[in-house]
Amino acid sequence: MRLRLSVLAAALALAPTVPAMAQQVGEVGVDWFGNDIIVEAIKDPKVEGVTCHVSYFDRGLIDRLQKGNWFENPSDTAISCRQTGPITIGDIDLGKDGEEVFKQGISLIWKEQVVNRIYDKQNQTLIYLAHSRQVQDGSAKMSMTTVPLYGQEVVWSKGKPE
Repeated sequence: MRLRLSVLAAALALAPTVPAMAQQVGEVGVDWFGNDIIVEAIKDPKVEGVTCHVSYFDRGLIDRLQKGNWFENPSDTAISCRQTGPITIGDIDLGKDGEEVFKQGISLIWKEQVVNRIYDKQNQTLIYLAHSRQVQDGSAKMSMTTVPLYGQEVVWSKGKPE
């Protein structure tokens, strides 16, 4: 029992912050084969007042039967993020790599749809980059959007970076 509690405590301590959850807000059928475009709303867990809308292709059963490749959706993704309320920025990663805000699997095991946030300090802008990630054969398909902070009343919970 102690071993289980120790393992659980270690896992919780090492776990990264929980990424945002997506809420499906739209679903558009694109053909007779059951293929759809899904639209989801994602609130940035560390930046209150910013909502991203992500769209992606969801293959239907008939398409999977016809073309094989049962276990994954295409890498195509589109993103648009906007201010949807007063902006309060928490403890965000200010490095060039930014920080993962959201991820979800788009294949059985290896492929993920990911949204990263990068802070462009010089231009006072939050950049959101949507892309897919997989172990091999990475995709160059991506989409990007920005939320300018210049001229906005922005609250930095840890103080504005200088």
